[in-house]
Amino acid sequence: MSANLLAIFYLISGVLFILALRGLSSPETSRQGNLLGIIGMAIAIGVTILSVGNFSIGFIYLIIFLLIGGSIGAFIAFKIPMTAMPELVAGFHSLVGLAAVFVAISAFLKPDIFNLGFPGNIKIASLIEMSLGASIGAITFTGSIIAFLKLRGIMSGAPITFVGQHYLNLLLGLILIGLVFYLCKTQSETLFWTLIIVSFLVGILLIIPIGGADMPVVISMLNSYSGWAAAGIGFTLENTALIITGALVGSSGAILSYIMCKGMNRSFFNVILGGWGATDETSKTTSKEQKPVKNGNADDAAFLMKNASSVIIVPGYGMAVAQAQHALKEMVDALKKNGVKVSYAIHPVAGRMPGHMNVLLAEANVPYDEVFELEHINNDFANCDVAYVIGANDVTNPIAKTDPQSPIYGMPILDVEKSKSVLFVKRSLSPGYAGIDNDLFYRENTLMLFADAKKMTEEITKNL
Repeated sequence: MSANLLAIFYLISGVLFILALRGLSSPETSRQGNLLGIIGMAIAIGVTILSVGNFSIGFIYLIIFLLIGGSIGAFIAFKIPMTAMPELVAGFHSLVGLAAVFVAISAFLKPDIFNLGFPGNIKIASLIEMSLGASIGAITFTGSIIAFLKLRGIMSGAPITFVGQHYLNLLLGLILIGLVFYLCKTQSETLFWTLIIVSFLVGILLIIPIGGADMPVVISMLNSYSGWAAAGIGFTLENTALIITGALVGSSGAILSYIMCKGMNRSFFNVILGGWGATDETSKTTSKEQKPVKNGNADDAAFLMKNASSVIIVPGYGMAVAQAQHALKEMVDALKKNGVKVSYAIHPVAGRMPGHMNVLLAEANVPYDEVFELEHINNDFANCDVAYVIGANDVTNPIAKTDPQSPIYGMPILDVEKSKSVLFVKRSLSPGYAGIDNDLFYRENTLMLFADAKKMTEEITKNL
């Protein structure tokens, strides 16, 4: 395939990626956006395969590894539950970062194959590009592994901090800059491997101080890092599709992270530098004092909701764990038949990753015009008869407004406590992912429904 034809097809795939991103910006067009992205990626992969040359050794290797990787990916996609999606995304980010590192190593050791010069005499621009791609890729790899371990529960979700941590991160950052500079001057293989090793270490140190409540933003930021790593390697390979795709992923991930930082009242630059989330562990202990709570059952909940004029549903990670979205849709349909107005309130960081709740509700065919973001529905809680909280915890905790020592202090929350009645579905009084007690449990207008979210919702529907 000629270079001009190759460039045209890569450009077409790049345009499809841009249209896909536009489609994914709205729930109504997300399916179309996904389809355009799939077509764009199929074109990019197909063109890359044809560019290698039919039945050459490289072509055979490419097909073998494509089949192996594709089979593993398809198997994981079919088996993975929605509750494990955040750690799956973190795992995929790690692979993107590692791929960038491997490509950079190949380009550095065999630059003549990539038309970048010869060992010891690589083009300076290419050396800078592969250095940045390798460094960002290595940071993404180890950072994503730490995020995966925390989300999976293999590693504690609590922040891991030590004295002088930020200064060490700053020192390592300056060392990376120095290594890139001297690598460009000397083209030393030792400096190149040192750059990668230090970058691996930086990735670990950036993520270990992040607490559990802040992991959704970490996933978004690592997504951005993986995009920039891919774009850097795209310049090294002079691959237009990789440059466009990496830039789109990097910039959209950064924008999403900024939006989420606003939703959590965090500093965007602290997120990038990994210096946030390192809260004092003493503030993350759960409350052990015995406080009175009101226990209820499905009969009580059905009575309150049936006699309400308006109900706001607040879904959270507990709904995802119980796979209660379809049962919830049936309950809402029963309420509508009784003339009750029902809306859904979604916090920007509900669940464990951006859009987690929106995807689950869409799976249950919840109309998009009934789902509202925090800023569009928060004022409605004061006029709401019943708020039905199904598995959401930290995003409804009023302590975010009152306790400066809390790790979620300053984070905008859903004003559930302003509703006339709050029905809180939860298995127990255990804390949420932030590791702190929820003051909403003990409010006068809160009725706790201790049960599996799906079973409780189904019982309420029967009573309705």
